[in-house]
Amino acid sequence: MQPDVTSNISLYRWSRFLRSLTFWQAVWFLYFQDILSGAQAILLYVVLDVAITVLEVPSGYMSDRLGRRKTLIASAAVTLIGVTLLGFGSSFAVFIAAQILIGAGSAFSSGTDEALLYESLAATGREGEIEAQEVVAWRFSFVGLALSAVTGGALALIDPRLPFIATGGAMAGLVWVTWRFVEPPRTTEMAEGVELLRLSHLGANFRNPVLLWFFALTVLMYCFSHLPFVFGQPFILEALNDVGFASSAPLVSGAITALMMGISVAVSLVALQLRNALGLPLLLLSAYGLQIVISGVMALTDSAIVLVFLLLRMVPDALSRPFILGRIQPLLSDDSRATWLSLKSFVGRLTFAVALSAGAISTTDAGLMPYADIARILSIATVIGITTLALLALGASKITVAAPKNSDC
Repeated sequence: MQPDVTSNISLYRWSRFLRSLTFWQAVWFLYFQDILSGAQAILLYVVLDVAITVLEVPSGYMSDRLGRRKTLIASAAVTLIGVTLLGFGSSFAVFIAAQILIGAGSAFSSGTDEALLYESLAATGREGEIEAQEVVAWRFSFVGLALSAVTGGALALIDPRLPFIATGGAMAGLVWVTWRFVEPPRTTEMAEGVELLRLSHLGANFRNPVLLWFFALTVLMYCFSHLPFVFGQPFILEALNDVGFASSAPLVSGAITALMMGISVAVSLVALQLRNALGLPLLLLSAYGLQIVISGVMALTDSAIVLVFLLLRMVPDALSRPFILGRIQPLLSDDSRATWLSLKSFVGRLTFAVALSAGAISTTDAGLMPYADIARILSIATVIGITTLALLALGASKITVAAPKNSDC
């Protein structure tokens, strides 16, 4: 008798909402920089990315072998411990330990939650809904990010630790939701213990030009999405300092992040229509191009006009992530789906961590990161972005990036 996995579809949305209640998102750099330094704040982010990077592929393998539900429960639990340490810790060493735990939680969920949704839909004969369901889930995520951003900024004015404590409460709720998941049935082509077939599936993926194109695009978009995330907060602080409102930086940063997510929610409402009107390749290339423009503007000026562009930071995600997942999931086998999705995230995070480490080394070792350092890093990134955008456009013209016309996906 097959388990009833219908509840997973609605629970998935709420798990994405709770996981997005990161009340610290708009103040983490300010918090670390206040206790430590700008360079150490960047290095703590690198620690987070390295932890996720190291565990990405093993966690995908764990998900494919042990199951989606157990992996997601573990993800929520270790994230809860990590944010609690950030809320009550005060040393660089404790912050490093906390970042490692949060990184482990992110790695455990990466690819696993998406695989659980697709396999739950497939088990009920609804796999053709994957794009629409992912759009709805991302809408839940954006709402969670928006609510927690502005709330976290306000909490930080009371006590800078409160955003991390509030996030811990959300992660406790996430543990409860993930516990209610039902393990979806999966098809397998391999006998127990025959791992060479799993490797052959991954090798076949790398020989698929469509999957390779999406792999490259996802890695690049991950990096460019996180550049404004890392450098946006010191930029906001610098802009507010010029007008004498530096003390309000946590609240302003939270409000900007909330508006950013609100705009993304609005865009997600028309995302399916835009995909149908523009076609998948043009939509995805346009989303990546917008990311490059945001970094380019931040590199050109430190005026308040950049705040307008920061509001668009999550729009590319709303226009790309659900459709990328909808396009590649049917091309992946159940035996290696989470491993492939984790491997994709692994390469993206590794690339960004290496680039960010190089940026941290080149900055001045001071409490506040000067705009000149930020502009130099973002200028180099913009040149790389324009070059890779041209290469991706060339690649899209030579392969069938869009789904075949007779495909539901």
